[in-house]
Amino acid sequence: MRNIKMLLQYDGTRYKGWQKQNQKGNSVVTIQGKIENVLSKMTGEEIEVIGCGRTDSGVHADNYVANFFTDSKMTLVEMMSYLEEYLPEDIVVKELKIASDRFHSRLNVKGKTYVYSIQNTKYQDVFSKRFAYHIKEELDIESMREGAKYLIGTHDFKSFTNLKVKNGKKSTIRTIRDIKITNYNGFVQIEVSGNGFLLNMVRIIVGTLVEVGVHKRNPEDIKEILESKNRENSGLKVPGKGLMLKNLEY
Repeated sequence: MRNIKMLLQYDGTRYKGWQKQNQKGNSVVTIQGKIENVLSKMTGEEIEVIGCGRTDSGVHADNYVANFFTDSKMTLVEMMSYLEEYLPEDIVVKELKIASDRFHSRLNVKGKTYVYSIQNTKYQDVFSKRFAYHIKEELDIESMREGAKYLIGTHDFKSFTNLKVKNGKKSTIRTIRDIKITNYNGFVQIEVSGNGFLLNMVRIIVGTLVEVGVHKRNPEDIKEILESKNRENSGLKVPGKGLMLKNLEY
């Protein structure tokens, strides 16, 4: 049996996130579900694809890592050809490799980088509509950068997640190594790198920084929001369409 590592790129627009879902009477379209169906037909086996993590509904990925085990004798070249032919056009396998039996795409992750895209112009460009959140109000990028500094480091990010934590069973402590905010002709990108992220964490961080950018909050408010450990004090959760998983570290 071989452990096959996959490097994927996908447009998440029409999918309910990465993870397959079981809903009675409903056909829920997910990235994992689509890939497993094609791999199972290809190998004649019941294939389970292990992903590097969940992505929300509508979220995209440029370098998503997954792996699966198979007894198939097909070569990697033959597998690539099959996947190119039968996967939908919004899911692309960029690379297949033989991994060690111990490799696990989720458990072995040491770091992730997400990028959130905002179109900060008078009107929404039709060609970026599926991949960027449109904000008409001019964003104060320097204030957003000042606010972002308070998020760097190891903190309890309970204020920045919609995860319901009961009796402290799941830690909400994470480390953010860097946040870069760039603006090229009204196309704003917020790149967040860290050791891991909680449910909706990046989208809530971006929403809070946007409120700083339109002067609804001051940069130093971010520190107080962190310390409050209360989701009600942070900003809006921005739409999934602007978010992309850019890179992973192993």
